[in-house]
Amino acid sequence: MNVLFINSIGRDKFGGGEKWMVGAAKGLLDRGHNVTVAGRNRSKILGYANEKGVPTTVVEIHSDISPLKTLRIASFLKKQRVDILICNLNKDVRVAGLAARIAGTPAVLARHGMLLCSKKWKHRLTLTRLTDGIITNSRTIRDAYAAYGWFDPDFVKVIYNGITIPESTKPHDFSARFPKKKIIYSAGRLAEQKGFGYLVDAAAILCRERDDLVFVVSGEGKLEASLKARVLAAGIKSAFVFDGFTADIYPRLAGCDLFVLASLFEGMPNVVMEAMAMGKPVIATDVNGARELVDNGETGLVIPPRDPRAIARAIGGLIDNPETMTSFGEKGRDRVAALFTMERMIDALERHLLTKLNEKTDRR
Repeated sequence: MNVLFINSIGRDKFGGGEKWMVGAAKGLLDRGHNVTVAGRNRSKILGYANEKGVPTTVVEIHSDISPLKTLRIASFLKKQRVDILICNLNKDVRVAGLAARIAGTPAVLARHGMLLCSKKWKHRLTLTRLTDGIITNSRTIRDAYAAYGWFDPDFVKVIYNGITIPESTKPHDFSARFPKKKIIYSAGRLAEQKGFGYLVDAAAILCRERDDLVFVVSGEGKLEASLKARVLAAGIKSAFVFDGFTADIYPRLAGCDLFVLASLFEGMPNVVMEAMAMGKPVIATDVNGARELVDNGETGLVIPPRDPRAIARAIGGLIDNPETMTSFGEKGRDRVAALFTMERMIDALERHLLTKLNEKTDRR
């Protein structure tokens, strides 16, 4: 197969969707397919793809309608004989998806790692006319789209995210900086979506009752200053630490005691998989994909979002129960190894793409 992934996300933005796209491209490339990732010039996704040895090309899409850009992409698709185009953002579908129809590209798919399609007419028009299906990573999103009544039953395909589990990881030594403390760890962009303000409030509740906990957050983002101000106002500066951007969080996951996801919404949160892969108990808010990852009461706890007291209760009830934490961690690691590996994801993706390609070529 000749596959083109296109993702016009901003140059400085990089999240789970971009990580998925490069991981999928790399997996297909390693299986002998011709794969290219397209994105904006000097973007983080192209830099990451280059690091992974995935061929890249520059495509600048800045708006929903761009006739000249559409024609240029159509020419590229014809020249490269692309079999399958996989689009990330809605504007990618509208500009590059139209280009694929002009070029006669056999199959066009949209990849939705989050709920990107509302009931607006323009979403219905573009997704039903310019794509041949949607790939998503949770049943929650699939079921939401099914309720719209627009799509055939097999139009939206669930392919769970997969991660590459390191063969060995040296745990980060938190005790050198925080002796005799229990480490509550979290990671993600410092953005409203990730709910770190609620985690700060939960930490303040717990720190009024005990002094043996330290909260560590890896990440950067536009809310960094306001979150640090919130920590100062709560009087917990020594117990709540912002660790900055961390390229490889596995050592920190391996070295912490407990992982918390406080997000307000997600697709399929990779960071939860990564924590479980390191054998750590997980507390996660009840957002898209969380219950498909976390077996509540077996591998971790699922709690309501936007509720600092629920976060505090969950942490307080778990952190002093080493037997339960060990059990959650072991069962979580087994669950990820069985259901959420990169190999399993690439198997499912490759089968789906070949099926779609065969369906489209058979109709010609």
